[in-house]
Amino acid sequence: MSNQAKPSRLFKLGLLVNPYAGIGGALALKGSDGVEIREKALAMGAEKKALDKTRIALEHILPIKDQVHFYVASGDMGETLAKEMGFSYSVVYQPQNKQTESQDSEATAKILLAQQVDLILFAGGDGTARNVCHVVGNIVPVLGVPAGCKIHSGVYAITPAAAGRVLKQVINGEIVSVSDAEVMDIDEALFRQGRVNARQFGEMQVPTELRYIQAVKMGGKESDELVLADIAAHIIEIIEDNPEQLFVMGSGSTVEFIMQELGIENTLLGVDVIKNKQLIASDVTANQLLTLTANQNCKLVLTLIGGQGHIIGRGNQQLSADFLKVLGKENILLIATKNKISNLSGRPLIVDSGDLVVNQQLSGLVSIITGYHDQVLYPIANL
Repeated sequence: MSNQAKPSRLFKLGLLVNPYAGIGGALALKGSDGVEIREKALAMGAEKKALDKTRIALEHILPIKDQVHFYVASGDMGETLAKEMGFSYSVVYQPQNKQTESQDSEATAKILLAQQVDLILFAGGDGTARNVCHVVGNIVPVLGVPAGCKIHSGVYAITPAAAGRVLKQVINGEIVSVSDAEVMDIDEALFRQGRVNARQFGEMQVPTELRYIQAVKMGGKESDELVLADIAAHIIEIIEDNPEQLFVMGSGSTVEFIMQELGIENTLLGVDVIKNKQLIASDVTANQLLTLTANQNCKLVLTLIGGQGHIIGRGNQQLSADFLKVLGKENILLIATKNKISNLSGRPLIVDSGDLVVNQQLSGLVSIITGYHDQVLYPIANL
């Protein structure tokens, strides 16, 4: 269902609100996890504040609401706000019970992934963060609006307004860093007994305001080599952690630097395949690549063409639409220096696979590896 027509490519925002987040806080109930606690809080006259806090965040994107399409669960899990604030939206999940539970948050998150949203904005506390993390992991970036009693997780903005400001930057296509943040939670039963037992339940990718490191700002050959070495270290760490996985190495000097660091002969203007830091195939054709990667777990290491922004369809036609369709966007490791990205002057990246469906599947936000454990979010156009 949608309340208005959508242009061909809007920012796809998944919205997930835990309506009962934080209702036990003002009543000193030390949280809101569990049916009995929520019923007790409501019986004591607790007010649901999650919608109000989410509204504060969304007010920051009202000036650009024509650039966004929301994907929401019905009622107070998202639809209420999207409708009230005049956003374009689609309802993708209907909770079975009036008082929503953790399984509703997880079910909504799962459907939002299926909708290939660019980012999931969720409101709640550490329990909600755990629900989202259980489904989403690091597949797509998330951003938490703090609305719960317990906010120990690093996936939340410091305030609802701060969440709105970062969200606006992302939607506007500004260069925004993305980093792994911990999802933490405490045992509420022990907390009510005066004991704090917090532990980590996972990590998710969260957009943060861009922080350029000094080496990148300096410019020049020496600086570029330092940044490339950091990018190479990040990719090599992934390769070492996945010895049974195939890595398809795209063309270009940035990928070539990684191959040099690995001590592997590289095809500068071609596509090579490696496994466990060993060369499997060199300068493969499109058909050879399909045969080599059939029924195999693999990732694609790719860079962009400086000044143009093409990542597919210019000098790497070996990466066919058939290959990309099977590979999936989540298995693309896109690499570039921040200088290279900045030189695009805000223009989006371009995919020209020859298949409009594949182009659309790859469009939207992508994480670009710009250093060692340093990534930024940047849009891929749907042209």
